Amino acid sequence: MDGGQVHRLGRRLIEISAVATGKPGDLVLTPGERAVLEDVIRHPGASVGEIRERTGFVQSHVSASVARLRERGLITSVADPRDGRRTQVQVTGEAMRAISRRAGRRIDKAVESAVGDRARAAQVIALLDELAGLLL
Repeated sequence: MDGGQVHRLGRRLIEISAVATGKPGDLVLTPGERAVLEDVIRHPGASVGEIRERTGFVQSHVSASVARLRERGLITSVADPRDGRRTQVQVTGEAMRAISRRAGRRIDKAVESAVGDRARAAQVIALLDELAGLLL
């Protein structure tokens, strides 16, 4: 397997994940908002500048994404008590509960749809479980 195959496999798994975990009425985020939210989940209390450094987005994009996510109640931001010029960003409990509910949805039907039959889907899921055990 080469790097291109790994990349294509990763993209395909993301597509299957989106089918499996997405439901009508779920919150829809832009790719930039998703990247910012994922960064804040991994780095609670991060500043906008730190998020910018890790995501590679320009400061104005991060600030706009933070503002939109805050308006939707997904994150909160407060002035850093040590440096009032900095803003620290946190994910809300409500957002984490929604993410956990969505992440807990089973992938069986989405995999079956992707590969065409139930037996092959069971094989793929077993291989994905093994791969997750090795890599995560």
